[in-house]
Amino acid sequence: MSTEFQRILELAKKYQPEMTKFLRDMIAIPSESCQEEKVIQRIKAEMEKVGFDKVTIDPMGNILGYIGHGKHLIAMDAHIDTVGIGSRDNWQYDPYQGYEDDELIVGRGASDQEGGMASMVYAGKIIKELGLADDYTLVIVGSVQEEDCDGLCWQYIINEDKLKPEFVVLTEPTDGKIYRGHRGRMEIKVTTRGISCHGSAPERGENAIYKMAPILNELKALHENLLDHPFLSKGSLTVSEIFYTSPSRCAVADGCWISIDRRLTAGESGEYAMQQIKNLPAVKAANAEVSMYTYERPSYTGLAYPTESYFPTWLIEEDHPVCSTLLDAYRNLFNEEPVLDKWTFSTNGVSVMGRFGIPCIGFGPGHEDQAHAPNERTWKKELINAAAMYAAIPSLYVRQYADKMPSNTENLMKLNK
Repeated sequence: MSTEFQRILELAKKYQPEMTKFLRDMIAIPSESCQEEKVIQRIKAEMEKVGFDKVTIDPMGNILGYIGHGKHLIAMDAHIDTVGIGSRDNWQYDPYQGYEDDELIVGRGASDQEGGMASMVYAGKIIKELGLADDYTLVIVGSVQEEDCDGLCWQYIINEDKLKPEFVVLTEPTDGKIYRGHRGRMEIKVTTRGISCHGSAPERGENAIYKMAPILNELKALHENLLDHPFLSKGSLTVSEIFYTSPSRCAVADGCWISIDRRLTAGESGEYAMQQIKNLPAVKAANAEVSMYTYERPSYTGLAYPTESYFPTWLIEEDHPVCSTLLDAYRNLFNEEPVLDKWTFSTNGVSVMGRFGIPCIGFGPGHEDQAHAPNERTWKKELINAAAMYAAIPSLYVRQYADKMPSNTENLMKLNK
């Protein structure tokens, strides 16, 4: 390990108590999607405390902390909203007061993914303290509404804030690995319509629920026959919700609709997935309507930024300069060989790379299986390792890989191989 990387890792270890306190402070502030204002203000205070050059909050409510003034714009992102706590009975500890020992921090958001924010902020402090500034501007982003609508925040940041980095490090939990892509997803609605009548004589009407029944069976069969991919894994489909309309319990239902969570692997576009459902015999027989949901919920600032509920698949090649940057940083810091892998769930990369073609790479503290789980936890050692990685990445990229960046990064999701 060179002296520079050794000093980075030493400082990351030194600041572990401060990172832990900052993370526990964030966990203690309930911050579900569209209710993130207080945790954003807590992050702002920490960024200012450790010496960020500039801190702004955009009209959607995302926080952006800047370090440096160089020409290479690099971003690192953590969504700082969380899901709810579910049944309190499933928690061994208070979800917000949490728990801490020598190794663990427990609480809602520990892995998914306020731990990433804690490590990023202290990476900024390390950069400042060691004088690692180079010809780059680093933007640390705390993004909102990801749990509700992944990538919406970055649609706003790129389109309205006009922030277009050369690449983005996503700090969602990666189990200590480096991630270069994941499946996409979409939220689909299927609607059947009937004619209501009195329940004592159902033959007088048309039952919309009965029309939906064969569609459900065909959707279940469709899931088993979706495309597979050796790296991203198989596409998937599940019916997640079912609703109806009826004049009363004593009447034939005149409306029925379902929600479908569709996960998209390589070779599956949104149009392709929609057409698969439209082509089902039961859908055609029922003259069912197949549509995509839209998301229109306002952020905590009151700003609404409507979008289709389509979140594209993305994947970058193994030898992309962004992959090489993180692989080299990992080897230099930890003296071991990293693992390249992918997320099972989706991230803000659905917009950054999926919609806009800006390369993404993932490395974050915590584990995927902790996301949305009761007794969610992260590991202090992983906070340290992530902070060291985030501090090392920008200068390593500028010195060794910036001049190797392609003018366009191909999204390998289009290739089913």
